[in-house]
Amino acid sequence: MRRHLLLGLALAGLLAPLTASRAQEANWPNRPITLMGGFPNGSGVDIYQRKLAEPLSRALGVTVVVDNRTGAGGNIASDLVAKARPDGYTFLFGTAGTHAINATLYSSLPFDVVKDFTPITHLGDVPNVLTVSAERRPQFATCQDLIAAAKAKPGALNYASTGNGASTHLAGAQFAQVAGLEVVHVPFRGQPGAQTALLAGDVDFFFNQSGPAIGYIGQGQVKGLAVSSRKRLPALPEVPTVEEACGLAGFDSSTWYGIFAPAGLPQPIQARMDEEIRKIINTPDFKDWLIQSQGITPSTVATPAEFRAVQERDIGRWAEVIRRSGARVE
Repeated sequence: MRRHLLLGLALAGLLAPLTASRAQEANWPNRPITLMGGFPNGSGVDIYQRKLAEPLSRALGVTVVVDNRTGAGGNIASDLVAKARPDGYTFLFGTAGTHAINATLYSSLPFDVVKDFTPITHLGDVPNVLTVSAERRPQFATCQDLIAAAKAKPGALNYASTGNGASTHLAGAQFAQVAGLEVVHVPFRGQPGAQTALLAGDVDFFFNQSGPAIGYIGQGQVKGLAVSSRKRLPALPEVPTVEEACGLAGFDSSTWYGIFAPAGLPQPIQARMDEEIRKIINTPDFKDWLIQSQGITPSTVATPAEFRAVQERDIGRWAEVIRRSGARVE
């Protein structure tokens, strides 16, 4: 009898944490959620984060707080999320930079971009736009003008980026490598600094993310010479692709945005978060905003598992681009 009692107590002790965990999952969410980002206010990431946070707050019934921890190509925010509790209250607005490019670009990372994260939702494909200052660089009316100037004086031209390893960096590096150019990379800590340098004439060109670039082109402050995707953007129909404008066949440096959580996130929370986000980004109004305001191609990736497959594929794809370009961050 005593043995049966002890066995029952031991079994109850083993089941108690499991029961508590399931109760917590069923009651999720019941307090504010943090959506962390690794890039400054005004960046393409930040713009999308804030656009998503408001309807997601309504859908989940709790406040979704945007918290940007900038620096190291998004690695600071990524590391914080990787080490957070997988309880459904900390998520990361990641990019192909943070979760594919950085795996090869950085000599070492304090986290594993695959093993330390739970994929949630692929948010869309993001091209870059080759831009020059309309006032400071009027001589670059076309991409061919820019290429000719760079070839005439190797090492004389430079380009801005939003930081080492960002898509804006690798788009420029890939462009220079494929076109056979010797140009100087000038990294900034985020989009605002890079854009300011372009407008001031401190740098010659900038492969800006499509969202911010569309606004500056519309205002006439910059000229869009080419888009880095294989197809033209509906929001910038007059801007040709790099392949069309620059004569670089097959050029494509588009990246993506996506939501991640710490590894070990319970599957019911993963599924609920993915479902709510997918409902939002697939509404007609949100899709129109993505296409016309941000130049982002809406996602066709249907599940977290498919998103993980895209991530793993792009780790290999960008590793090859990085090796060819010689880019490296210690």
